[in-house]
Amino acid sequence: MKQAQLRAQVLRRPLSVFAFGLLVLAPCALDAQTAAPAAPAAAPPASTAPAQKDAATAMPSFEVVSIKPNKSGSMMMRIMFTPDGISASGIPAHMLLREAFNISDNQLIGEPGWMNSDRFDIEAKVAAEDVAKLKDLKPNERWAMLLPVFEDRFALKYHHETKDLTQYVLVIAKGGLKMKEAAAGDTYANGLKGPGGGAGGAGMMRVDPGELIGQAVPVSNLVRFLSFQFHSPVVDKTGLAGKYDINLKWAPDEVDGSMMRAPGSAPPETANAAPPPAAGPSIFTALEEQLGLKLEAHKEPGDAIVIDHIEQPSPN
Repeated sequence: MKQAQLRAQVLRRPLSVFAFGLLVLAPCALDAQTAAPAAPAAAPPASTAPAQKDAATAMPSFEVVSIKPNKSGSMMMRIMFTPDGISASGIPAHMLLREAFNISDNQLIGEPGWMNSDRFDIEAKVAAEDVAKLKDLKPNERWAMLLPVFEDRFALKYHHETKDLTQYVLVIAKGGLKMKEAAAGDTYANGLKGPGGGAGGAGMMRVDPGELIGQAVPVSNLVRFLSFQFHSPVVDKTGLAGKYDINLKWAPDEVDGSMMRAPGSAPPETANAAPPPAAGPSIFTALEEQLGLKLEAHKEPGDAIVIDHIEQPSPN
């Protein structure tokens, strides 16, 4: 089974540099993988309607959106949550739409090729009176604000289907947890660096080929990273609610350092001679030996988003 290209996400305000030139800046920890948005529920009883109305009005929309093709030829990608919206540079539409739906790669079906090959620069801002509302939103709610942008500017039309999906469950291994819980108040003076070379502090995570370092990050961030790696949803069943210092090292795929395969899957065919053995454990072994965590794979029906129609974005 061919696995996802290495991607990663920064997990709080500090800036982090990722493998393959991906920069992401987010205001708080990303949530664990969840299903795509469900259909609207029936009308609530009169007693609960005011509270739900307040929740609905708390979700702002983007007032100004600029979308331009990125023709720089650079492989650098950057995403930032800003105080009044989102700023992205060199990002494929696939990545943004996947985040807008809060799904994994294998839950998005029917994309045209340009959604992965073409890159865009996007600047989206809310009205001044909505900036305070934006501050209180969770990251997945901020991402969801891009869905109307796709419907308006990319003419997106889609529907839900139930498909058999490979999914992973993350549990504590039999040998027990080996991750170190973060010390309260740790400033990580000798840890990851933020903008300008200063200490990155708590909540920062960096991913390079074969290595993941996290400083006081929740398990949900590790879960999200793993879901990107395997094109598949990863469900957290560890029961861990704290924040942890993570140092995970594994051998990138011996055929292609940016790809990984599940245990027992065949490598891609190649005319070249067999590569030398990988210098290090698989990510499955590394998770168990270094963090005390285990991934269990299985297939079960899950929600998928099927794209019926999408176009290159309309001009500004």
